[in-house]
Amino acid sequence: MPWTEISLLAVLLSAVISIVFYTLKTGISPMPSSGKARREIMGYLEQHYGDKQGGVLVDLGSGWGHLIIPLARRFPQHQVVGYELSVLPWLFCLAVKYLLRLDNLSLHRKNFLRQTLPENSILLSFLHPKGMKKLASHLELQSCRELISVFFALPNVQAEQVMRLRDLYQTPVYIYPLQK
Repeated sequence: MPWTEISLLAVLLSAVISIVFYTLKTGISPMPSSGKARREIMGYLEQHYGDKQGGVLVDLGSGWGHLIIPLARRFPQHQVVGYELSVLPWLFCLAVKYLLRLDNLSLHRKNFLRQTLPENSILLSFLHPKGMKKLASHLELQSCRELISVFFALPNVQAEQVMRLRDLYQTPVYIYPLQK
């Protein structure tokens, strides 16, 4: 087998191992929100925060950038922050950030549960039930403005609003005010 094929195989195998490792570590693979969910979130943010200056939008698990890249492009007046642990999706987003010159976008390869989140920020999540439980505990120590969560609810917390997508699952998008 030629060295180029061996090298390519090694790179692909490393990529697969990396994705599997971080999927096991975080409990979820870097899965994008649906196009309908992204459009619903963008519409909601446009309606409530589109005219405002200087807000911070935080994607808790930015994955491959399916939401965070359009957010940074659509809301250049806002700082957009993404957290992602998985190496390949984070690197992919970083490359797109620089290619598109998205100066308002900050990408962190860190666990958001170990970070102080920006004060008065709007949080976006597409986690899993266990992740939402951990997030609920973490939010008690934060001073964020709002949480928008696709598909999964915060345990034991009543959402102020639930938007239902027109899709096969009637996917819920939960809106939680977080100001105390």
